[in-house]
Amino acid sequence: MLGDVETRSVSPVFVGRADELAVLTDALVRAAGQEPQALLVGGEAGVGKTRLTEEFVHEAARRGAVVAVGGCVEIGAEGLPFAPFSTALRTLHRLLPGELAAAAAGQEDELARILPELGDTPRGPHDEESTARLFELTARMLERLAADRTVVLVLEDLHWADTSTRHLLSYLFRTLASGRLVVVATYRADDVHRRHPLRPLLAELDRLRTVQRIELPRFNRAEVRRQLAGILASQPDEDFVDSVFERSDGNAFFVEELAACQRSGCRAGLTESLRDLLLVRVEVLPEAAQRVVRIVAEGGSTVEYPLLRAVAGLSEDELIEALRAAVGANILLATPDGDGYRFRHSLVREAVSDDLLPGERARVNRRYAEAMEADDWLIRAEERVIRLASYWYCANDAAKALPAVLAASVAARRRHAYSEQLNLLERALDLWESAPQEVREALRPVDYTEVYPPCGCDPATTPLKRLDLLAEATVAARFGGERERALKLTKTALRLLEEDQDPLRAAWFWTERSRLVSSLARGDGWEELAKAQELVKGLPPSQVHAEVLVRAAGWGMLHNPGPGNLEAAERAAAYARMLGAEEIELNARITVGSLLTDAGDAERGLTEMLVVRERAAELGLVMLAGRAHINLTSQLESMGRSREAVELAEQGVELVKKSRLLDTEAWLSGNMAESLYSLGRWDEAAEAARRGLSVGQSAAPRGSASARLSYLALARGELTEAGARLTAAHAHFGTHDSQPQHRIPLYRLAVGIAAGEGRIADVRAEITDAIAYGFPLGHHRYAWPLLLAAASAEADARGLPVADAGRAAALEVLRGAARALATPVPVWAAHAEFFRAELLRAEDRDTVADWAGVERAVRPLERPYLLARARHRLAEALLASGGDRAGAASLLGEAYATAERLGSRRLREDLALLAQRARLPLTGADAPAAPPAPAPDPVEALGLTSRERDVLSLVAAGRSNRQIAEELFISPKTASVHVSNILAKLGVAGRGEAAALAHRLRLFGPLTPAGTAPPGV
Repeated sequence: MLGDVETRSVSPVFVGRADELAVLTDALVRAAGQEPQALLVGGEAGVGKTRLTEEFVHEAARRGAVVAVGGCVEIGAEGLPFAPFSTALRTLHRLLPGELAAAAAGQEDELARILPELGDTPRGPHDEESTARLFELTARMLERLAADRTVVLVLEDLHWADTSTRHLLSYLFRTLASGRLVVVATYRADDVHRRHPLRPLLAELDRLRTVQRIELPRFNRAEVRRQLAGILASQPDEDFVDSVFERSDGNAFFVEELAACQRSGCRAGLTESLRDLLLVRVEVLPEAAQRVVRIVAEGGSTVEYPLLRAVAGLSEDELIEALRAAVGANILLATPDGDGYRFRHSLVREAVSDDLLPGERARVNRRYAEAMEADDWLIRAEERVIRLASYWYCANDAAKALPAVLAASVAARRRHAYSEQLNLLERALDLWESAPQEVREALRPVDYTEVYPPCGCDPATTPLKRLDLLAEATVAARFGGERERALKLTKTALRLLEEDQDPLRAAWFWTERSRLVSSLARGDGWEELAKAQELVKGLPPSQVHAEVLVRAAGWGMLHNPGPGNLEAAERAAAYARMLGAEEIELNARITVGSLLTDAGDAERGLTEMLVVRERAAELGLVMLAGRAHINLTSQLESMGRSREAVELAEQGVELVKKSRLLDTEAWLSGNMAESLYSLGRWDEAAEAARRGLSVGQSAAPRGSASARLSYLALARGELTEAGARLTAAHAHFGTHDSQPQHRIPLYRLAVGIAAGEGRIADVRAEITDAIAYGFPLGHHRYAWPLLLAAASAEADARGLPVADAGRAAALEVLRGAARALATPVPVWAAHAEFFRAELLRAEDRDTVADWAGVERAVRPLERPYLLARARHRLAEALLASGGDRAGAASLLGEAYATAERLGSRRLREDLALLAQRARLPLTGADAPAAPPAPAPDPVEALGLTSRERDVLSLVAAGRSNRQIAEELFISPKTASVHVSNILAKLGVAGRGEAAALAHRLRLFGPLTPAGTAPPGV
């Protein structure tokens, strides 16, 4: 409408910024090679960010790129969820309708949460991973859209961004992997103070090598001179350049304002007040234009023309004349689509808004709200409820603001913008007491909440209560990842419930608090669950009661396994079935199935979980189906059915990937890694574990993945890596929430690492702690490998003086622990047999028959690493007895081939040394019938000199450098040099590992220590 109005204060010449523009245009080149680009452009207000991006947009369009621009909207503290993305995607929808439809195919309902043009936003489902699913779908849609063309997204004014926009931008910057896509985001650096919500995001993105950050400096004097020349269309007077440069300090926008003041002859350019400088050209406008400018300042970043006309109260001719004056003075600009108006610079809008009187501001906001209520078509539907809430709130009308804010919270929830929903609900809580009672009594929970802590009331007819808002806010905070705020909300609610007795609501809040306390590492959540159980005791059956029972049974299954948990889970399922709460019932039945399997009724337990999985998938309950997959794969592995577990885990991963259930995917990947390890598919196991570590959002699945990687490193002989992964697993699991399924495997790893480093005292300390911790029902799958590792460590440490001293007592402790363990399936019976043979080896009482029995037990299990270890011991026993050399050679060859394929350096070295000593081939061929000639010295085979041999023998006996120096009549420094050389030649990380290797390879006979050897070599 006013596009032909001339503006004169903006320079037609693009001044400076050549380097910055070059960085942006280079991003176009890189993106053309299928390498997505991410750039942040920052600078103080008025420094020229918008002008730079405009030049870049023109250049991108000239090169054939499809460009979409979206700006963050400032409409109050709650923000407009996904505003810049919605605007930019709307442009792409208009420019590339067919291509965008194809890129969004199959996910239109979900993506409509960001781009409503794609369809109706569905109701639910809502969970803690809903937002992550939406983000992943958005990223994949953009990658598909940019597969064959360069697409540029420019997101402006990030300092005003809502929380959901910031999180989505961070997700895109971290995960975009393909496509010809360039994302540029701008922000006002001087607004990002210490507590600004954008600050953590900027710090996070600074650590990403894929994100380029451009900071715009102010102009120097020469650039100011060029800018003035462009504005004035002539060379400026040098005194005037000096004055403007000094007054503006090189800020491009202030240069424009000062130049405009000089051209119009106003005197405000001489004032010291920045605010006066920004307001001076507003104050010289006609009265009607000033009025319109003040109205636009309160409307938000952009005000639609129909809305402005309804609020201004002017005739159309009067409004157009007022707008013409404001646009002509370069204060307002028409939006690119011509449907509305905005300030040319936000600094002027802020100055005008700040200049309004409080009553004037409230009146303008009221008029906006009344106009929108009178006509639903003045603005886009998806913005209406949020902006209406903001206008009524700023109008200081609690009666109108409360229902409007609640309606806005529902809109935010439907877009999975849980942080914005939380902000709005907290605003509603602030308004609650101010709103008239009749307004509050007219509100209904069914209209504004999806969380109904049941109180025996109909949510469609019962008035909404403050507790309902606190419940909804608690869940919004949890879904939005703000667990601290959620915990505070539960505390507030429970304090209110001390006065307003409502046991069901109180039980619901205690159950939520249990979940939050556990996830925040404040405890294991049992104290809170116990209070919830006490509250529902004796009450009629209810959904809350069923939920409490399900969580209590699940907690017991993980923390304190026993028969009482099965009864609780079955009772919970019965409660839920009676109430028709099928989702709760299915969740309870998964727990029932797992507990049945742990109790020995495996087939019934597996059948129950399979039935639940199918029903959950049929109902679209993907998270529940994912949990069934997790428990099924775990139980199958426990039964030795690793191949089935892998297949089911792969199916589960494909299922949950589509819904972006990241933690569920991480758990399934960890379970898959465990079963792949058992099957000897170690490279695949490492890949699965790393995938679990990368996608997991919560600590526990990441801890499980770290433990799996530690197992692999330990089995391969990479002790330093195994120790680092074990440390990471401990950090993820923490100490607040001890679960046997996590704790016992960590003991197993600690024992293995200590044994590998020759620290037999630490092995015994770890196993003592583990036995004291206990091996609950169903956890034999973790206990048998632990006991086997400890027994093997004792056997390997024969001849080590420190180990020999306490071996008898240590072995008796291990035997006692094993007596209480079940062997319900062949895999654990084989472990028990292996364990018994290792105890005999530790006492030098093992025989060929013992190891032959172990080999027979392991052979059918499809456990190649375990079988290779058993064959190593059987071959060793055969050779020690002077028995079947050909058989020993065959066993060694088969075991060595397995160790080679798995990449187990330690097992490979043990097998090679045994074959070398016996002068047997490692190919499985028949061994010589005659006794072999003496084998070469194994110490020399390791490349050690005679002096290094002497030093290593003393290291193996636990001597310090000073003790070695005294015995060999050398200096401590020389001893230290020898030790360093030995570590390098052996390829080990420390003295303990060198000692362990020497004892394991039987390089020296038993040594008697001189004096007292230090505990734990």
